[in-house]
Amino acid sequence: MAIIRRELEPILANVVEAAPFVFTAGAIADDLTLDVAGQAREAFRDLDKFLGLCGSSKSRILSCVIWLSDIRLRDQMNKAWLEWVDPQNLPVRACVEGKMADAECLFEIQIVASKD
Repeated sequence: MAIIRRELEPILANVVEAAPFVFTAGAIADDLTLDVAGQAREAFRDLDKFLGLCGSSKSRILSCVIWLSDIRLRDQMNKAWLEWVDPQNLPVRACVEGKMADAECLFEIQIVASKD
């Protein structure tokens, strides 16, 4: 099985293809001054890009883990989630509170998707 690592950074690949799956690193917003919905939307744009690079799409997401800096932000985040996610192809999902590496980061998401 071929493994393709894309969008490389010094300590990680942002997306890895291992047929027939696509795995992403935790995606966060570039602009951490945004509210949680704004940060989520920016991260979703990155996921769309990563999935597209691998020949997949959000309709192929199988599993999703979301971390929030404060679980009380869940309702606000869910509004952005529902705008983005494919309602006909909802993945399994976990949403938990966690301490972020950057105190301004409110949202992080990691997914596993299928390519076919």
